[in-house]
Amino acid sequence: MGLVYALIAAGLSLIFGLMEVVNFAHGEFLMLAMYVAFFAWALGGADPALSFPLAAALMAGLGWATYHGLIRRVLGGPMLAQIFATFGLAVFLRSAAQFLWGVDFRVVADPWLGGRLALGGVFVGLPQAAAGGAALLAFGALTLFLARSETGLALQATAQDRQAAALMGIDTDRMFALGWAIGAGCVGVAGGLLAMFFYVFPDVGGTFALLAYVTVALGGFGNVPATLLAGVAVGLVEAFAGLLIEPALKYAVVFLLYLAVVLWRPQGLFGRF
Repeated sequence: MGLVYALIAAGLSLIFGLMEVVNFAHGEFLMLAMYVAFFAWALGGADPALSFPLAAALMAGLGWATYHGLIRRVLGGPMLAQIFATFGLAVFLRSAAQFLWGVDFRVVADPWLGGRLALGGVFVGLPQAAAGGAALLAFGALTLFLARSETGLALQATAQDRQAAALMGIDTDRMFALGWAIGAGCVGVAGGLLAMFFYVFPDVGGTFALLAYVTVALGGFGNVPATLLAGVAVGLVEAFAGLLIEPALKYAVVFLLYLAVVLWRPQGLFGRF
């Protein structure tokens, strides 16, 4: 699960690094992606292993539209306006999901990637292993895009100094929109993968969003590559806390780890990218 957490957090970290805006609707984007994968299976018979690219594409479009329709209008305003804008969007999306699809838990029955894997005496669910592998591939593709492509370097330049980037001829408004599209696309991939083995319901994004905030804070705000290590750390702490202490306390242990790191190193373990 740590690799999936890392992918969710990568989108959040990319958006924050570009414009220092926290997307409080990130969990709701994840929820919508899970519904896309679920309905692709329920209505079209497409397993989430095949439909997660569709979820990613739709969420990328939603991210682009969110920037142009909402974020760009409040970007130059007070920080409270930005917070309330994304928080209000989160409430709207969650309420719309409850109205349209109800609050019932839905699940993809008999996914293609069912069963378990035996790794050195440890059993791992095949859907979870496949989701982790796909998330790692997606994270690697994102990292290569940011480090090697001209557009990725332009995104990094905009994140480091938007005024200087604009003076160098980079269309920062286009970079902001692209950043929102990529960030939402990342959470779309993660949501489509989670639909293989996790219940789908309107409030499903809340816990994952909190874990994503913790992962971003541990890795360093705006440091996309560091979210991989932070996400794996969060996943391992969650797994061992549930195994050795008490499953009901696993998230509490994760948040205690976050508080300890913040008290010791407020900028995160790796700082800003």
